[in-house]
Amino acid sequence: MTLFNIAGKNIRNNFKHYFLYFASMIFSIVIYFTFVSLKYDHTIQSASEGSDKINSAFSGAAVVLIIFVAIFIWYSNSFFTRKRKKEVGLYSLLGVRKKQIGRMLFYENFLMGVLALLVGIALGAVLSRFFVMLLMNVMGYDAMPNFAISPAAVLNTITVFLIITLITSVQGYRLIYRFKLIELFRADQEREKEPRSSVWIALLSVLLVGFGYWLALQNMLTSQAWKTIGVLVTPLVILVSVILGTYLLFNTLTVTLLKLARKRKRSYWRGLNLIGTSQLLYRMKGNARTLTIIAVLSATTLTAVGTAYSLYYNNRINVALANPNSYMFIGGDKATDNKADQAIEQAPGHKVIYHESIPLLEVDADTTGLGQTDGSNDQTFTVMSNHTFNKLAKLQGRDEVLSLQGSDAAALEPGYMKGISPAYEGSTILLTGKGIHEQIHFTELKTYSVLNLGTVYSTLVVSDDLFASLQPKAKSLTVQAYEITHQDKAKELTKQLSSILPETTGLASFYSDYARGMESTGLMIFMGGFLGLVFLAATGSIIYFKQLTEASSDKARYLILHKIGVKKSEIRKSVAKQVLFVFALPLAAGIAHCAVALSALSNLMMTSLVVPVVSCMGIYICIYLVYYFLTVNSYYKIVTNVK
Repeated sequence: MTLFNIAGKNIRNNFKHYFLYFASMIFSIVIYFTFVSLKYDHTIQSASEGSDKINSAFSGAAVVLIIFVAIFIWYSNSFFTRKRKKEVGLYSLLGVRKKQIGRMLFYENFLMGVLALLVGIALGAVLSRFFVMLLMNVMGYDAMPNFAISPAAVLNTITVFLIITLITSVQGYRLIYRFKLIELFRADQEREKEPRSSVWIALLSVLLVGFGYWLALQNMLTSQAWKTIGVLVTPLVILVSVILGTYLLFNTLTVTLLKLARKRKRSYWRGLNLIGTSQLLYRMKGNARTLTIIAVLSATTLTAVGTAYSLYYNNRINVALANPNSYMFIGGDKATDNKADQAIEQAPGHKVIYHESIPLLEVDADTTGLGQTDGSNDQTFTVMSNHTFNKLAKLQGRDEVLSLQGSDAAALEPGYMKGISPAYEGSTILLTGKGIHEQIHFTELKTYSVLNLGTVYSTLVVSDDLFASLQPKAKSLTVQAYEITHQDKAKELTKQLSSILPETTGLASFYSDYARGMESTGLMIFMGGFLGLVFLAATGSIIYFKQLTEASSDKARYLILHKIGVKKSEIRKSVAKQVLFVFALPLAAGIAHCAVALSALSNLMMTSLVVPVVSCMGIYICIYLVYYFLTVNSYYKIVTNVK
């Protein structure tokens, strides 16, 4: 029997232990192949009109995926090598040379990689049409993809993953020369010393994480702490503080808490708590680095996916804020206006809800009274009357009425950001121009507008009397505002209007911004979701491998317990508690880090991210639970010799 045959036999006999590693590799290959295929897909290129954004996005995501998968495979391979030290020692004892053992392990890893590559590409090819449909759906495109396999994507995937597999296989080959025979046989008997704990370092871990959280939740625009440290340096300080605090938390605080639990004799001596607590205590220091990496990676993944989904989820709301009317443009040429009106009235699949001709003024102003010191104090505003505002607000379904008198004014600021935008209420500005010298006083601020932002300047609402007095002196214009049904599906109508109306009319449409938002946020959530699943699969697998390695070491201990009368149900319960502790720690830390990061982002964006973020966290926890139950089941089977 050749070494190649032995390698194949070892894979078949140990496949149940390799399954999650194999499945994670396949999943990574499927996602990578999908990204590369989508980059070259003709249907997407046609629908997006050859957008370079898609090519760049998928190229960047593919690079991130390559780096992560390479690290994951390298990390996992080292676990399997450690797990099989005793087997390798037996080969050495029987006279097999290290060179031959190294070749056998090289063949095993290479065979696994090639097999995963073949299965991954085959699955990716079968699922490619579904992934194209999914991407086009989230990006808001209407097109039916054709089944096609890109030769460039196949070649790219084979090249990348063969290189990764070759490198990790060489690593397995070299590891054989790093161990002596006695070390290989005593691998399972090696015991870690009881870790030392320090109450002061445990407190320091809490303080570091707390400081990072506090700093992250400060308003970066108004916080004195951010100004003192520096806007560019502060995020780095937050990152270092939280990561270091998390490591010390796992390395010291958990050890301290486990030692305190050991002192509670009543619970410590109950059932198998003694075994579970002792094993966690002795291994926690060795697991701290891995758990920290998983916690930080989980937080990063959840934050990225949560942010992408939040932007996608809020796209319609944000677009409606910028474009409260389906279409708005500056009227002027009667023939052109009539042609545009006719196109909107006769558009198939759409009905006109309202059409309003809105009289507006363009007025210059001295904004010194707003207290802004950055930039010029001269600004041009679009001015509308109180009556016009109330009429449009009613048509748009807003239950708000303004009652401005004399020199009172209201500012419409849909992009208002506390700390950046002027504090309008209570401020005074001076309207200037030929024959105009009017001082107005802001009594109200509305964080929305009734006009489309792409057509007009920053908008002020003044009293009807003041508007009438300004009208003969200021530049007058009339804008046409339309609201139609199914405005998010008005692609053809928008194209038609763009060809009819010249650029000088400032056409601003709901559909144009909505389509751009769907394209960018849809692309983000597609990539974020799939990359997040790959990261989750890899981190879940890493914990799984590490727990199975420890299960092999604990096997003799649990067999003795079973022989002296401990029931298998009690052993399973002890295993479940022990594995839960290891799974729950990085998950809880990751969710906490993510919650703080997204809270800071929510405050900055001044929008609620609760629904999308909770949805992402719920899915993440459910998938993590699947890994948890798989790990408990496999651990239990190893320590009880259940086939």
